[in-house]
Amino acid sequence: MKNAYLLLVLLLCLQLVACSGRKSPAPVAELYQGKTFRDVKKSSYNSHIYIVEKGDTLFTISWKSGQDYRDIAKFNNIRPPYNIFPGQRLTLKKPPVSIVKKSNKHTGQSSKSKTNQVVDPPKKQAYGDSNATVKKGVVTSSSSEFPSKITAWLWPTKNSVASGFSNTEHGNKGLDFSGTLGSPILAAAAGKVVYTGDALRGYGKLIIVKHSDSFLSAYAHNDSILVKEQQWVRAGQKIATMGNSGSDSVKLHFEVRYKGQSIDPLRYLPKR
Repeated sequence: MKNAYLLLVLLLCLQLVACSGRKSPAPVAELYQGKTFRDVKKSSYNSHIYIVEKGDTLFTISWKSGQDYRDIAKFNNIRPPYNIFPGQRLTLKKPPVSIVKKSNKHTGQSSKSKTNQVVDPPKKQAYGDSNATVKKGVVTSSSSEFPSKITAWLWPTKNSVASGFSNTEHGNKGLDFSGTLGSPILAAAAGKVVYTGDALRGYGKLIIVKHSDSFLSAYAHNDSILVKEQQWVRAGQKIATMGNSGSDSVKLHFEVRYKGQSIDPLRYLPKR
């Protein structure tokens, strides 16, 4: 009986040794590094609700939807550092404000002063400026701080186009301009700077300018950024210098987006 037990143990040991000598490699799980600009859907995102997907950040969602990331954060009560999680339901548009407050249930009577009270009193402007003013060539109205249309577009650089727009799945979603380090980059139209930084992988040092409720323009791979978030800029104003941040060569990557969708900038830029 003892010999049989020893034989069984020996057979088990031999089986383990045979398994350890397997030549096929073990499966490797690649660490996800977050979405790049190529992961962002090329189609416009017009829904008022967005469900967060794996790898999303507030910046990629704002870029995809054509909204300001600060507005999305405010609508959803998200505070810095703007952490979000997969499956989270985000509101992309300003929620409606209740105008009339319900009557007092305890007394059965309603007070006129309370009935007319606004539940959510008007807050300061998201960007610190009041409406119905003229800001460096941008005419605003009482309903929106951005104009309904863009009066003129300008070329963001004097350099020539090195790579054009492509509407294919992995094509170039803007125009690439080659140039020298430090060449001036200009705002293509009047508007407000809604983003500066390098949080969107693949763009390097990036500037996003909002021109209307529907149009954004982006300027990527900058060397130096000369404007700040929430700053109004005029068309043709120098906002950055050309560089190679996030790129293997000195260039400007320029995009125009309409409601979050990439469109060919040549449709709007004047002929040279």
